Amino acid sequence: MEKVVLNRTLISLGSNLGNKAANLQQAILTIQNLIGNIEFTSSFYESEPWGYDSENQFLNACITCFTHLSPFELLNQLKQIENSMGRIKTVSGYEDRCIDLDIVFYNDEHIETDELTIPHPHFQNREFVMIPLQEIIKKEDGFYSFIKS
Repeated sequence: MEKVVLNRTLISLGSNLGNKAANLQQAILTIQNLIGNIEFTSSFYESEPWGYDSENQFLNACITCFTHLSPFELLNQLKQIENSMGRIKTVSGYEDRCIDLDIVFYNDEHIETDELTIPHPHFQNREFVMIPLQEIIKKEDGFYSFIKS
């Protein structure tokens, strides 16, 4: 019998268009159904847009989940979820969006390619990641070993 390996990942979620809370809840449910068992979900936090100007505030959260997907399979699945929820990229940089899903951590792996960088290169400079991450750390004492690098 083949052993199934589950990988622990931290995903950042954000929305600043439409019903932001409903968008985050739909993304979380879809991740649970398509990617893996969700371990922790942070509260939702409001934040200013990062990297561009917009009148639309963001609603953000972080989740941890277990998945059998590889980092690149996970990235592709997250992009498919974004597309299915109506995210359309119209510029090469940052813009308003109904949903944004980013891999922040994947086990304790370090990956640096044109397509994917783990840990996420800007997570420590983004309060909309750090505040929900700190909430998750408080929920589980052993979580620190997951992000230590």
